[in-house]
Amino acid sequence: MSNPQSTDQLSPVPSEATKKQLFGNCWSCRLISGGGLFAAGGYVYMQARNVMRLGGPTSMGTIAQIVFAAGLASWGIVVLTDPVGKSTRKT
Repeated sequence: MSNPQSTDQLSPVPSEATKKQLFGNCWSCRLISGGGLFAAGGYVYMQARNVMRLGGPTSMGTIAQIVFAAGLASWGIVVLTDPVGKSTRKT
């Protein structure tokens, strides 16, 4: 009538041990991908600045390109610093 399975196997909430971070503790993976994103943001920013430096008009496209570059660089910094899991929750 009753099933002798453990209640741990039926729990829909994963335990802390089974949670997997995107890069885990791989410092070289974070360094390569975060550095690449940061460098890509710098490249996109410099291309937008070259248009402005040559006397081209500052259009909405150029501004959008600079904002996109800032987003890429910010994403690279977040990947490098890995803030996920460093703060503790108070219950």
